[in-house]
Amino acid sequence: MTTQDSATVLTSDPHQRLGKPAGGWRAALYAIIFESDTPKGRAFDLALIGAILLSVLVVVLTSVKPIADKYGDWLHAGEWFFTALFTIEYAARCLCVQRPVLYARSFFGVIDLMSILPAYISLFVPAAHVVSGVRILRLLRIFRILKLTLYIQEYSMLGDALLASRRKIFVFLSVVFLVVFLLGSVMYVVEGPENGYTSIPTAVYWAISTMTTVGFGDLVPKTDIGRTIASFMMLLGWGILAVPTGIISSEITHQRGQRLLSMRVCPNCHSTGHEPEARYCKDCGTALPS
Repeated sequence: MTTQDSATVLTSDPHQRLGKPAGGWRAALYAIIFESDTPKGRAFDLALIGAILLSVLVVVLTSVKPIADKYGDWLHAGEWFFTALFTIEYAARCLCVQRPVLYARSFFGVIDLMSILPAYISLFVPAAHVVSGVRILRLLRIFRILKLTLYIQEYSMLGDALLASRRKIFVFLSVVFLVVFLLGSVMYVVEGPENGYTSIPTAVYWAISTMTTVGFGDLVPKTDIGRTIASFMMLLGWGILAVPTGIISSEITHQRGQRLLSMRVCPNCHSTGHEPEARYCKDCGTALPS
């Protein structure tokens, strides 16, 4: 592999990493499957989104016994129809890129494979002896819904925001863990085994359910001090819930601004990074598209 090819593989641009064919039917197929900014590509994405939703609906209806008993044959036929459809799509994706192994090992490549593999594996699994295994394989078909993240831009934006704010979220969760562990240990001392707090892990479980304002009710404090601590934790939980929302929302706003900047491309010198309200290229002065 040349130095240029190595740099292409390492780039973050999926079009460069996977390798777009230079021409021929593979390039035309690549444009339809991977480039959603064309009419054919957009139509392909919309059709595939509809197929994904319908296939998940088929899996869900199969788990409803009255419906499965009445329409079992139709649901079975529909499941194999969608399995064949997604198999053709997976094969087409691997055929139209220059680095099919790289696509197969990518996140969406694995999701595509998981959406079709359980149906083929179930053919070789004796249902009479491993019913639970067959159920698990059927459940794995729900992974098809993850394919939607490839076609809806907001999913990608949310993923980028979570990735960019991962350190802030980690610090926040570590602080929450310290508070939960500390107050849970205090509740173990205050309430004691006679009130159901038989161990520190049990008390920490109570603290988590209280801090998240879930409150299952299987453990409740009986003493006045314990109720005071519980009240403080419930109020603290309301404030804590707002922290990750603010972190992710601010990062999404930043990601949206960066996407707007990257979309302003000069038609003459192809430079990027123009402000959304800019009318002319900052490098060559050419009028920018709206």
